[in-house]
Amino acid sequence: MRDGTTQVIDNITIVTTENTDSGSEHWVILHFTSTVSLNSSAPVVSWSLPSISLGNSFELHYSGLIFSGCDFDVHWENPPVNTPTWASSCTPICPDGGLTYTPDCGSDITGCCTIYFVDNGFFDASFLSSVQLKFVRHHSGADSNLHHNLSLLRDTVNVTVASLSANWRIIDPLTCVEAIKDKTTYACVSRSSVCRDGIGRYGYNCKCNTGYVGNPYIIDGCKPDTGYNPSQQKSNCTRRCGSIDVPFPFGLEEGCFAREEFHLKCNDTAPSTLLLDSIWQYHVTNINVEDGLIEYISPDERNNPETCGIRTWDGQEQNLRSLYLSSGNATTVSVQWVAAQLTCQEAKQNQSEYACAESECITIQHTGGYFGYRCKCARGYHGNPYVKGGCIDIDECLQPNICPEMCNNTAGNYTCIQCPYGTGYDPVLRRCTRKHQNLLLGIAIGLSVGLGILLLCLSGVFLIRRWRRNIQRQLKKKYFRQNKGLLLEQLISSDENQSDNKIFSLEELQKSTNNFDPTRILGSGGHGMVYKGILSDQRVVAIKKPKVINEGEINQFINEVAILSQINHRNIVKLLGCCLETEVPLLVYDFIPNGSLYKIIHDGHQSNNEFSLSWDDCLRIATEAAGALCYLHSAASVSVFIVM
Repeated sequence: MRDGTTQVIDNITIVTTENTDSGSEHWVILHFTSTVSLNSSAPVVSWSLPSISLGNSFELHYSGLIFSGCDFDVHWENPPVNTPTWASSCTPICPDGGLTYTPDCGSDITGCCTIYFVDNGFFDASFLSSVQLKFVRHHSGADSNLHHNLSLLRDTVNVTVASLSANWRIIDPLTCVEAIKDKTTYACVSRSSVCRDGIGRYGYNCKCNTGYVGNPYIIDGCKPDTGYNPSQQKSNCTRRCGSIDVPFPFGLEEGCFAREEFHLKCNDTAPSTLLLDSIWQYHVTNINVEDGLIEYISPDERNNPETCGIRTWDGQEQNLRSLYLSSGNATTVSVQWVAAQLTCQEAKQNQSEYACAESECITIQHTGGYFGYRCKCARGYHGNPYVKGGCIDIDECLQPNICPEMCNNTAGNYTCIQCPYGTGYDPVLRRCTRKHQNLLLGIAIGLSVGLGILLLCLSGVFLIRRWRRNIQRQLKKKYFRQNKGLLLEQLISSDENQSDNKIFSLEELQKSTNNFDPTRILGSGGHGMVYKGILSDQRVVAIKKPKVINEGEINQFINEVAILSQINHRNIVKLLGCCLETEVPLLVYDFIPNGSLYKIIHDGHQSNNEFSLSWDDCLRIATEAAGALCYLHSAASVSVFIVM
């Protein structure tokens, strides 16, 4: 540079586009060295950063200083408030016997230590010019002389910059608005360029318009991005650096990458490290071609784990190339990359440089417009979309439970199908098998379930019937007590002559009348119905079922039953017993097969037939009726008087 001491250590490459805000093309990477004499005669030395004057077009940015040597401490005497102790001092670590060589502090920390300024958030040169450092030699004695009398670095401390860069801009005129007014001095001469005010406090820079890349400071310097070569020019390319895969479009050798921005460096030192930028030493940890991401470790994070982060400017990585875009904030550890700074529509117009020949194209959006395009395998495929045949069909059928039964994998998709009839899907074997065992198991389960349901139903029916019988039994007992059944039992048991009469149960009478079947009705009247019944001893009886009886007449009814049961005359229908287990008591009589006398006398006249009783029959009927009445009045054991 113009000061005669500051060295430019990297190529000045101006390749820019409008939507790339990193500003890396407007930076110059610099380097300088200095020495500090430190010996027994001057064990403590104060030192200030040398002033670097590059002119108003440049703005310097330090990150820190690296000190190499042995047997000394470095102290930052005027650090900002709240600066940690470890950040304001350092001590190099040397082996016993000292160093007989100048250490390479970029790859080895032996004999080196660093004080970082950027970690405290200071970038401007006015602050850096005020930094005061103090070097203190360790106390020397016999042991110290024994160990370090051969050291070449004992009396000298080498000071180098950890990172030094200068941002440049055009400062005359100071803004784009003023610059455009004078076309003779306007710097953005390319037809596809645009002016942007500088990153600093004044000045301006030029950028190529969206869709164009190149040098906007020369005529026709901005051109469509045509730097991508979709074909690998060299065979047998090295595709691995240590434990990290390096897939196309990236590469380690000439002819193995798609464009220069994807040329990576593999450091052969053990262990092997993959570098994204050889100057800033970004260590790549993973390359994801499907998602367009590169994961890496920043230089500050390697050298000082206490300060994990990435140097950024305006939210973007200032040291990466124009095809890389920071994918987060200052704590991110990955960058997004594109194949070219074109939209998919623009890229397809030049098939010879189109990256996504056998895959899908995705335009990556960025603040203010698009950033570029990248490739992605179609849905149902995975792999490397930047090489021919790189996208491989995904076998979705290998995923568990993706289909209820059989799964049929197709190109980019899958279909679910049912097993054929008579077979079932085996999730362990992942195929349809015959249902022999499943059928037997199903039959066993079906029979068990059916038997269980049958037993449950039968138990329910049994319990319901038992419940109903209990209710009927309780109801029978209630009616029996209500109808003075106990009184009648006492009357019957007290009479020694009552051997043929009894109290019938309701169940017995229901059985004899077929549950009071209407076809068993012999006659009906105002007082009730008369049914024909056959008892278990094959006796035919007539069962009278009264309609109603007053509760106050129950006692009288029981007495009459007890009396009538003692009547035994051939011309009087015999009362065999009664049933008191219903609401209205039932009377059981001897069955008269030829009907009643009333029916014989009156039915014959109503049918207009010639049937008529002879005088002898009439006298016989009258005589027998009078005999029956006489029996009731006098001959019976208990006299019965009937009102005629």
